[in-house]
Amino acid sequence: MGLFIKAHYHFKFREAVPTRFHRQRREVAFAPGGGKPPITVPWESVAAWVTQAQGVTQYGVQRQYGLGIGFIEPETGQQHFIELSQPGMPLALGLWEAVRAYMEYEVNTREELQDPHGLHRPGDPPYEGVHTFHNARRRLHRRYREGDIGLFAVTMWYLWHILDLWTIPFHLAEWEISALQKAGQKTLPASLDQWSQPLPEEQWAKPSEALTRLSKEVKQRHAQQPNRPITAIFAEVYAEVGAEQTSFSA
Repeated sequence: MGLFIKAHYHFKFREAVPTRFHRQRREVAFAPGGGKPPITVPWESVAAWVTQAQGVTQYGVQRQYGLGIGFIEPETGQQHFIELSQPGMPLALGLWEAVRAYMEYEVNTREELQDPHGLHRPGDPPYEGVHTFHNARRRLHRRYREGDIGLFAVTMWYLWHILDLWTIPFHLAEWEISALQKAGQKTLPASLDQWSQPLPEEQWAKPSEALTRLSKEVKQRHAQQPNRPITAIFAEVYAEVGAEQTSFSA
């Protein structure tokens, strides 16, 4: 049953066109599916939200979380959105923050976002694979030499990976990633492929004055109150900016 579910989603990915973010253009391309052409919208018109659902079953209380990203098409008023299931609320918020920080040039590499165990080295591919296994083994030996762990931890690590078929799972992960990349290249429309190409720096789009002012205020308040949740600061600043704009228009 597990293999059937895996195969179902694997072939589903082979047909799907992913949502693409172009920070030089400051645009987002959504693919509605069903043979419809991609829709390109300005980055600052995109909305994001986090969902949380809770229910009670015979096994206890179960919670589900998700991240939604979408927009309203100006010409037709039609809503377009995608929702991604997440294991927890912090991960859903973190995924959006990763996208936002990438589009605003606050991060430029994967290592700036997530590499808590030092399993990614310069020159490695931006995904988990056989290199992840070898990096983990090198890290294990280094920690043993430095006295952070003992011989028992090293033995258990080797025993676990022997039972886990050594590097075979990592080879399978690389094979699946390669297959999805090739499928994505085949399913990507020609117009979207051209849109995805990099632009000369003089053609890069600039953020709006309102967004620049809002971001500056968020950074200042976060520096003053580093222990305060960043989501609360964003909400506070955005509400104040919205109130100012309403007062001005009135």
